[in-house]
Amino acid sequence: MSTDKVTKSTSLGFGETNRRDFLKVAGTGMGLLLICSAVGPLVRKASAQQGPPPFPKDFNAYIHVEPNGRITCYVGKVEIGSGRKTALMQCCAEELDVALSSVDMVMGDTDLCPWDMGTYGSLTFNLYHVFFRAALAEARAVLLQMAAERLQVPADKLQVKDGWVSVAGTSQSISYAKLVEGKRIERHLDTKVPTKVPAQFKVMGTSVPRVDALDKVTGKAKYAADLGIPGTIHARVVRPAAFGAKLKSIDTSAAEKTGAKVVRDGDFVALLHEKPDLVDQALELVKAEWTREPDGLDHQNIFAHLTKFSDKLERIGEKGSLAAGEQLVAAATESQSGVLDRTYTTAYAYHAQMELHTNVARFENGKLTLWAATQIPFGAKQELCQSLKLDPKNVRVIASHYVGGGFGGKSQNTLDNVEAGRLALLVPGKTIQIVWSRAEDIMYNSHRPAALMNIRSGLTKEGKVGLYDYKVYGAGDWGAETHYDFPNQRTSFVGSWWTAQKTPPGMQPFYVGPWRAPATVSNIFAHEVHMDELAVLARVDPAEFRLRHLQGEKRMRQVMETAMKQFGYQPAAKSPSGRGIGIACGWLKSTYACTIAQVEVNRSSGAVKVLRIVNVVDAGVIVNPLGATMQVEGCILFGIGTALSDEVRFKNGEFATRNFDSYEIPRFSWLPQMEVVLVKSELPQPLGIGEPPIAGVAPAIANAIYDAVGARMRHLPMTPERVRAALQKA
Repeated sequence: MSTDKVTKSTSLGFGETNRRDFLKVAGTGMGLLLICSAVGPLVRKASAQQGPPPFPKDFNAYIHVEPNGRITCYVGKVEIGSGRKTALMQCCAEELDVALSSVDMVMGDTDLCPWDMGTYGSLTFNLYHVFFRAALAEARAVLLQMAAERLQVPADKLQVKDGWVSVAGTSQSISYAKLVEGKRIERHLDTKVPTKVPAQFKVMGTSVPRVDALDKVTGKAKYAADLGIPGTIHARVVRPAAFGAKLKSIDTSAAEKTGAKVVRDGDFVALLHEKPDLVDQALELVKAEWTREPDGLDHQNIFAHLTKFSDKLERIGEKGSLAAGEQLVAAATESQSGVLDRTYTTAYAYHAQMELHTNVARFENGKLTLWAATQIPFGAKQELCQSLKLDPKNVRVIASHYVGGGFGGKSQNTLDNVEAGRLALLVPGKTIQIVWSRAEDIMYNSHRPAALMNIRSGLTKEGKVGLYDYKVYGAGDWGAETHYDFPNQRTSFVGSWWTAQKTPPGMQPFYVGPWRAPATVSNIFAHEVHMDELAVLARVDPAEFRLRHLQGEKRMRQVMETAMKQFGYQPAAKSPSGRGIGIACGWLKSTYACTIAQVEVNRSSGAVKVLRIVNVVDAGVIVNPLGATMQVEGCILFGIGTALSDEVRFKNGEFATRNFDSYEIPRFSWLPQMEVVLVKSELPQPLGIGEPPIAGVAPAIANAIYDAVGARMRHLPMTPERVRAALQKA
């Protein structure tokens, strides 16, 4: 967008009529309808409800024993490509003692499944599995009671295998199906039934191929765009080319000549047609102009803008005293050369999921049904009810069969889901499908926020960190507090990916939100590159320097030492070593990871080739080692994109990044040698593994670049241009 305050829409389609005419059209077979809206800068609120999770206590909400003996499990989770469906089926088979092949899953349907916070933040095994497995354990205990009564033996004489309860040492047996006969189980227990411990596992803890793999590789898997409901009408939501723009003028004459039926309600206009190609053709024929006050912000000056909110910094953690730390550092050297003051930055990043935001909606007989590519179906339902003033009993959200990737980008449903629901209300009895274009998906998705991290630190006479003052602008607080043994440290932040209440007005120029390992990627990058800089100052090998500051972290030490052994890392008291090797620790919630990377840097072009990555993870009990390994491998490749290419470019609210020709994602040719180690954890429960292993990848690569060529990288992504610039400074 130019600075003349006027911008033309690049893909718009309108024809004008009034609302009365529009409703007449809706009842007589649709022509064309388009909704167009001006969207101002804001921070999207998370869709998930806050507060104590109201998970049902009745196990019938989670399982049903079918007359044929199959077990149907109901979960509000969504399969977004991470293998949750398979892992949850393993939990069900384990706790009920049934064959994995006899378990069916119903996921993400707000009419059928129990309430759930959503599929994000590694919550499936950080939180949800506790309630889910407890319900299954109680169900099994009740079934054993029922079997004991039918077989007339004490319950402790019974054993269960593949859904059959038998009396030990005899031929007496009865199936779950015979006990229940397809009915709801009305009996419940007053006491808590313990879930199985790892020593008892037969299904959990074993490697199981993903149950959705065949459908996905053969194209049988169904996504929101594949529903194929007869009579579906295709819609295109049109928006200005820049955030915050307001409609100045519109010319729909060319679109009207195509037979388009157009409705306009202020800045809202809509276009529908039975054929998606005709919708696209009509959009191209509309000319619209929008006005917007330039804010002067772009992907280069955004970091200076973030620091303008330093007066809003909120302290979230403090240990010891910064004043005492200053004295320790000052005593270390007369020149205070042991003090480092460094700034690290990370750009806005797009989720780059393969499936675009897609919704199918239908309003019929007073009930709205939405099939959505969403990570939070219950959050989407809540937003539909609030935005469209609907009774919750009249709204149903179904997270399709599968969701084609999310990475946090489909966990905030305000815009796309509500638009589909609104159209369905305007056109009752019609099935409306909206599929965003890639340019829309990039512009109106919630991005990983740009962030600036400032660290002031210093060494004591003994070469240990005596002072650590950490400030983060924009990213949020996840990962902001370190796990290192620093006696005097303080952590502050302003701005957050997850709530507008923590982000001052005007700080972010467009949508920001969760992005795989939210905030953690930015914060860990700053911490772990800074640790290498401190190691150089202390003249100590980076790995050894970290271990000196992890005396109280037994689990992190184990993870790090395992990674060093797997890689064959030999600490050496010099830096840079010329090996092209970098190390970084990462953490998210209770999961710990350590990454060691080996790189090759082309000094002429600045191109970085990642040759080898070792990623070691302690994620508690591993439900499916094969699935977990695949998750970590996905994290590695995702992390390489974070390190080398992920960046959204913009100016004055208009995006220069519009497709994959201007947003580069990792390619198969980028794939390094990957080695994943899942350590045997001392913790008795599963933790999240879909996000934490990403955190250390980018800083490990940055540290490896320094080790190889002496160029210190403090900004993500580390593009060839930036590597060349750092080489010139070095």
